[in-house]
Amino acid sequence: MVERIEVAKLAEIVEGEIKVVEAGGKTVVLANVGGDLFAIDDECTHEACSLSDGYLDGDVLECICHGSTFNVRTGEVLQGPAEEPAPTYAVEVEDETVYVKIE
Repeated sequence: MVERIEVAKLAEIVEGEIKVVEAGGKTVVLANVGGDLFAIDDECTHEACSLSDGYLDGDVLECICHGSTFNVRTGEVLQGPAEEPAPTYAVEVEDETVYVKIE
């Protein structure tokens, strides 16, 4: 079953930055890329480091532990050492409130 969980207000997620939130027992990174919001799991698939400690450049999120990079739109690994994509989640905005859908 998919849960739609309120996680933030739109004004809290500045363009070009990330915000870490809790949603359905998961820690999720919200990324504002050009005004579009994306949600990706906070755990790097290489060594379980926190992606929210990393750096966002466009739609690329870099893990500070070993330099793996992920596309926040798709979770795809762009540069290793990570080999597995990071889970991503659907984001909805309604009346300035941000929701993440978690299965």
